[in-house]
Amino acid sequence: MTTTRFAPSPTGRLHVGNIRTALHNWMLAQEQGDAFLLRIDDTDAARSKEEYVEAIREDLTWLGIGWTREERQSARLDRYEAAFDRLREAGRIYPAYETQQELELKRKVLLGRGLPPIYDRAALSLTEEERAAKDAEGIASHWRFKLDHDEAIAWEDGVRGKAQFDPAQLSDPVIRRADGSWLYMLPSTVDDIEMGVTQVLRGEDHVSNTAVQIQMFSALGAAPPAFAHEALLMGKEGKLSKRLGSLGCDAFRERGIEPEAIVALLARLGTSLPVEPIADRDALLTTFDLSTFGRAPAKFDDAELERVNTAIVHQMAFAAIKDRLPEGMDEAGWHAVRPNVSTVAEVSEWWRLVTGPIEAVEFAPEDKAYLSEAVTTLEWGEDPWGALTSALKVSTGRKGKALFLPLRQALTGMNHGPDMGELLPLIGKEAAKARLQRAAQ
Repeated sequence: MTTTRFAPSPTGRLHVGNIRTALHNWMLAQEQGDAFLLRIDDTDAARSKEEYVEAIREDLTWLGIGWTREERQSARLDRYEAAFDRLREAGRIYPAYETQQELELKRKVLLGRGLPPIYDRAALSLTEEERAAKDAEGIASHWRFKLDHDEAIAWEDGVRGKAQFDPAQLSDPVIRRADGSWLYMLPSTVDDIEMGVTQVLRGEDHVSNTAVQIQMFSALGAAPPAFAHEALLMGKEGKLSKRLGSLGCDAFRERGIEPEAIVALLARLGTSLPVEPIADRDALLTTFDLSTFGRAPAKFDDAELERVNTAIVHQMAFAAIKDRLPEGMDEAGWHAVRPNVSTVAEVSEWWRLVTGPIEAVEFAPEDKAYLSEAVTTLEWGEDPWGALTSALKVSTGRKGKALFLPLRQALTGMNHGPDMGELLPLIGKEAAKARLQRAAQ
């Protein structure tokens, strides 16, 4: 059984990078028909807010990303405490007392010498008396996980292929702050073990974290899950800008972006498969494969999202959209207006061409005479627009723009818009005649 998880911290709204991670993990589980967990990483009590937990649930639901069950890290603090005690007893955790300023100074010295800024394990050389003295002085310790330097860390990455790290080139990570609060590493490892997570798919910025956590799994007597690290999202001009990086579902909704468009784009962004306006989730799932993921940065283009959204809207059936359409708009109205909109919100403006009022257009005398003739020529049959333009073409000798444009302007107040063959029956005979008469005056 495949079990994946999405583990957001409720310290803000989901942004496009989070959404992509959630979607790919959901797809990975759906591919096997297995479990997708939503784990709220809310150990940071000062920054975590319940309103963001609600927003995460709402956003995932809006996107059609359902979860098998939800877990909260804040309800599992005893589990992390137990794991911490086990690791401390095994000698895999040790206290360290350096301040942030002291650590930063050490980093600068190493970088100045052209060396990697790895923690020097100075805390390990402290005697029991020295530690007791620091405790007596009120200097609280933070806690580090002691990496085993004797064996290389290696795994077969689902995207990157064979990955290998020399643990001596990694810093022993801080897993617990001086105030007793938890950092990401240990709680995540404990949860993955106890929740039966079999596949971790996340951004490539977590690669070194994975190397560390593989040793944590081993230290806790558990086999690690399979790991895969996908390329990070980039903007079309390089590093993803703050504006795009923080773009979330609330902003997408305000702009009229459909959830199907977001899913269609992000499902294939960074893969060798083409991004297409595919609204059918099953079609996307059948082609989802980690082997298609590339190592190059994935480029998020806001304009591409809008293009996909427009194509998705143009595919939407009346039955799926009717509850979001203006009052009185039927299937014929949706079919007429649909090719002219980029978002569903734009429909109301186009529907005004049917319900009125429309903008008045000032016509030249010859066009007024032409429109006056149109009033008497208009007959209401199966195709009133085709019959009207055919008759006027014969009687006036007009063709092309001269034939069609004055009629469109008189009937809609615009130079362009939906197909008049579909629009004129929606306007209706009496309203159409009234608009032509008013324009001819």
